[in-house]
Amino acid sequence: MLVGTKEFKVTFKVSNMGAFWGLIVGFVIGLIRMVAEFVYGTGSCLATSNCPQVICGVHYLYFALILFFVSILIILGISLLTKPIPDVHLYRLCWALRNSTEERIDLDAEEERHEEADDDADNDNPEETRGCLRKAYDLFCGLQNKGPKLSKEEEEAQKKKLTDTSEKPLWRTVVNINAIILLAVAVFVHGYFA
Repeated sequence: MLVGTKEFKVTFKVSNMGAFWGLIVGFVIGLIRMVAEFVYGTGSCLATSNCPQVICGVHYLYFALILFFVSILIILGISLLTKPIPDVHLYRLCWALRNSTEERIDLDAEEERHEEADDDADNDNPEETRGCLRKAYDLFCGLQNKGPKLSKEEEEAQKKKLTDTSEKPLWRTVVNINAIILLAVAVFVHGYFA
């Protein structure tokens, strides 16, 4: 037991920009490899390919490993350089905050308020503001505004039901067992046919 030490907790979150650029850069690098192999061919034991060794000379499994680490470095680097999304916007959206009971504030809440104000103005005379094509499109897609008006209590109950992430223990166990069985089958099939 250490006396007089303070616990130091480091929290790190991958930012949305880090995830986006990691995905884009990984996709571009993989696309370069794929296009190069289609253009130059893969070669064989008798005839070698003219593809540059840097791109096509690396075995595809090693290339996948290199691509994974490059993507991780880009994700972590950009995430460290950008500020993360505050927790108030992430309640029940990420694993660490999945059981939170706090009220989540949407990132685009201000935009939604403006849209609701515009919709309220449009709902006064919706038939006059919509053209024939828009009415036909709404009818085809089932977007008529004929739903019943809900009271505040009914809206809150519906919102609570939609945001509830609790699980029943029986069905959680059934899903977990099915996931383990499917994973075992996938590993067996991959090992057998590889």
